[in-house]
Amino acid sequence: MEPSYLATTRESYDTVAEDYTTRVKPLFDQEPVSRAMLAAFAERVRGPVVDVGCGPGHVTAHLASLGVDVSGVDLAPKMVEIARRQYPDLRFDVGSMTALDVPDGGLGGLVAWWSIFHLPPEVLPAVFAEFRRTLAPGGHLLIGFHVGDARLSPETAYGHPVSYDAYLLQPDRVAGLLGQAGFEVTARLTMDGKKLPQACLLARAV
Repeated sequence: MEPSYLATTRESYDTVAEDYTTRVKPLFDQEPVSRAMLAAFAERVRGPVVDVGCGPGHVTAHLASLGVDVSGVDLAPKMVEIARRQYPDLRFDVGSMTALDVPDGGLGGLVAWWSIFHLPPEVLPAVFAEFRRTLAPGGHLLIGFHVGDARLSPETAYGHPVSYDAYLLQPDRVAGLLGQAGFEVTARLTMDGKKLPQACLLARAV
């Protein structure tokens, strides 16, 4: 049986998809510091990459522009529909980061760009283990997330009602969980976001 957090996240993002797309891409274009982490990832990675929780595909497309062999996966079918429409030359599939349709060691890299936001903290060890399963030894993982200790339960987002929860995470805790899952954190970036502090961790599968 599917966990309720996946169902509420899918339903909410299908609802907000069009308005989310119009708002988020311009914000991404205004964030050169975080894009620098994507550039560092792109320089290091070898082999195919999956952008998990890709939304409308703008980060996937940015990585492709940097020469990365990348495809996108998202839980919300509406997001995948938009991504396919906007970037018809790239591959986008409906799927969950909790169970990726990728063979063991099949990837050179994986990106979770602000997409672990709705995962309950207790499922992070299993999700990070799934990330590690998909990566070849020496493969690279890049995670971006909001920093804090709170659980948020907004009633609206992007002008629409939503039913998901969202979780703020401390970088040290995420780094520790990555270590337990078989990763070595190789770079950290913390920055002040417009609403919440943000962090990016670059890690290597060992």
